[in-house]
Amino acid sequence: MGKVTVADFQSRKEQGGRLVMLTAYDYPMARLVEAAGVDAVLVGDSLGMVVLGYDSTAPVTMEEMIHHAKAARRGVERAMFIGDMPFLSLRGSVQDAVRNASRFVQEAGCEAVKVEWKTGIEDIAKAVVDAGIPVMGHVGLTPQTAAAEGGYGVRGKDAAAAARIVAQALALQEVGCFSMVLECVPDLLAQEITRQLRIPTIGIGSGPFCDGQVLVTYDLVGLFERFRPKFVKRYADVATTVRDAAVAFAQEVRSGTFPDAAHTTAMAPEEFARLRQELHLP
Repeated sequence: MGKVTVADFQSRKEQGGRLVMLTAYDYPMARLVEAAGVDAVLVGDSLGMVVLGYDSTAPVTMEEMIHHAKAARRGVERAMFIGDMPFLSLRGSVQDAVRNASRFVQEAGCEAVKVEWKTGIEDIAKAVVDAGIPVMGHVGLTPQTAAAEGGYGVRGKDAAAAARIVAQALALQEVGCFSMVLECVPDLLAQEITRQLRIPTIGIGSGPFCDGQVLVTYDLVGLFERFRPKFVKRYADVATTVRDAAVAFAQEVRSGTFPDAAHTTAMAPEEFARLRQELHLP
């Protein structure tokens, strides 16, 4: 399989295939999800919560995103590599946002960026696209502004809210976004948006009718334990494995059973005696 491109995303939509995207924030995780054959690796601003321990994604800075994106980049070869524009990167002028998007490409090797819906995002997305950087849109639940919108929860359950999400998705498509994340919208609304859009949709908590799916990898493998979104299916329990390993290590260190002979570089007494003499040790 060759390098995944924007054109591949579009052809998957047209051919009825399903796109797979996962997050990664460092080299080891990026290498693992790349090896699994995903179509895209997203350096999500979710790293603020699952890696940096913030209470939300809002405090994440560009410096933090670039740092993690550069690390993850080293583990990705075939999948499309996407950087998530953090909340703080979109608060200035359109020109500032374009500069921030360009940093993802120039400094971290990203091939696209993702932007969450907010007032004025159409102008930002268009300017970034015009600068030659592919843009993935994001509508529905937008974690960067969730606190101001009543918290985390399903979006688009009434007619007015559903109409707004449809309009937002269409607006982002019209300014040139190549794909659209639909987060926490009802399944049939996601199906309707997927039908109306020419570009592929990537669902998270939005049911099976999208053109693809994404999850936060730390949720998928059970590494993040602070809370568990309803839509997350855990395919592993890595947190328990790590905790059990750490407990076993601590027990063996305290009992003196680690390190044992198999995990020690032994030196013959006569060899150490010569070394001792050469070092003039008493």
